[in-house]
Amino acid sequence: MAHTELDLRERRAIEDMLNAKVPVSKIAAEIGRHRSTVYREIKRNFFTDEELPYLNGYYGMVAQREASKRRARRRKLIRLEALRTHVVGRLIEGWTPEQIAGRLGFEDQPVRVSHETIYAYVYSKEGQSEDLARHLPSRRRKRRLRYARRPRGQVFPPDRSIHQRPEYVATRETFGEWEGDLMIFERSQGKMNVASLVERKTRFAVLFRNNDRSSTHFINKLMDVMEPLPQPARKSITFDRGFEFREWRKLKSGIGTESWFCDPQAPWQKGSVENLNKRARRYLPRDTQLAALSNRKMKAICDRLNGTPRKCLGWRTPTEAFRAEMMKLR
Repeated sequence: MAHTELDLRERRAIEDMLNAKVPVSKIAAEIGRHRSTVYREIKRNFFTDEELPYLNGYYGMVAQREASKRRARRRKLIRLEALRTHVVGRLIEGWTPEQIAGRLGFEDQPVRVSHETIYAYVYSKEGQSEDLARHLPSRRRKRRLRYARRPRGQVFPPDRSIHQRPEYVATRETFGEWEGDLMIFERSQGKMNVASLVERKTRFAVLFRNNDRSSTHFINKLMDVMEPLPQPARKSITFDRGFEFREWRKLKSGIGTESWFCDPQAPWQKGSVENLNKRARRYLPRDTQLAALSNRKMKAICDRLNGTPRKCLGWRTPTEAFRAEMMKLR
């Protein structure tokens, strides 16, 4: 769907509902916009008067006028022919938008333009008709998002690779080394999912419902679940490279837990939690209605998984093995 900016009718509706103390989320639903759009609109066009602070507030007409001014600034290269000719000429000569904008400032030209405005013009309908993008160093025909995702090598650095993980973790010699993952469900469930954790030595499983796939939400919820354990019982967690785990640094600073990461497309390297997910699917199929899944029901599933004897534990249950290890910490 094409992007459309808010119009005066919508801005007046926002003003009326704000005056009536209607929550922003409900305002967004009423005008058919995302709540982030409405929050951004209010913040960007909020009127303030230092001399008469009681006049501070959001006004639809003022917001419309400010938005029109911003659009006019963005269209500077269309309105000013001499400036446009100068910029296009420099692009053809091989200058970058940043060099063009910087030189205008260096020469103290009366009319200047930012490099962002030049990029916006290059990728606008007018710029595309002149095929200006081919003169840029990158020569991209479509512009990347300004805040595009970083390469995963930067999010998950090499020193956090599973190959740098201490050998004793791989041999399951020590207690307190975990693996973590997310169990994904049908699209109709929205962003809701179930987080799965398993302690590698005892195979003790922890499942909890996670209502948002954002990394910040997941890591905060994970810390809430793990924090009651003593520090030696939560030394590290191994994840895959999903972006749900990109805020992993908070674990070290928040609860003192190290993070390790599998190779790309190698979930088998955290086989314990993959095995847990497979067994948990007996009770949590993909069509599970997560909104109706109570904490009591989730605990019952964990208890059943942890109460089943395991051959790898000498036919002890994960609960028995976990309790024995916890007793050693006292």
